[in-house]
Amino acid sequence: MDVRQMFEKHLPEPAVAYCYDLWKTHSFTFLISRPRHTKLGDFRAEPGKGFTITVNNDLNPCAFLITYLHEVAHLLVYQQSRWFGRPHGPAWKKAFRTVMQPVLYEAVFPASVLAPLKDYLKNPAASTGAHPALTRALRQLDEQPAGKRLLIEMPEGETFRFLQKEYIRGMKRRTRVVCTEKTTGLKVSIWAHVWVEKEE
Repeated sequence: MDVRQMFEKHLPEPAVAYCYDLWKTHSFTFLISRPRHTKLGDFRAEPGKGFTITVNNDLNPCAFLITYLHEVAHLLVYQQSRWFGRPHGPAWKKAFRTVMQPVLYEAVFPASVLAPLKDYLKNPAASTGAHPALTRALRQLDEQPAGKRLLIEMPEGETFRFLQKEYIRGMKRRTRVVCTEKTTGLKVSIWAHVWVEKEE
């Protein structure tokens, strides 16, 4: 599958040509990754290998587009300075807002996503998970996996399974939930908007 076909499969249709042009213009390797629980995408600059951008394959089209452009913004900052500085500092925020601008309309994003997305872009953070309204709007576009619920929707004290381990749901702190692993008693911070399996 070539890059344009990958974009056609994973992106909102009106954004395909724009994202393909960014790939052609900035000459980077684009890869679609298996789901990763620690990140939705990444940008790498490797000596002798050039630039690589990856995006997880399980994202809905709107989340895929935001993640792709998030990583393209890292590439643009690196190309300008050859140095990251603060990875999500002022230079990245400016670059991200710039690359997002051409797709900020309702043919690309539904109104339910567009409004919180515009608010998030006023001061974008390292993750859309830092903006609860945008996170909720994007999650509503996901297909709910059978037998699973969002961690944030579970009441405190409930037991659930995540990554083959059992946890007890604890208190929410900003974008994450402090949970207790049942077998070890260890406290673990888990992103609030992951799908988990409720224990019967």
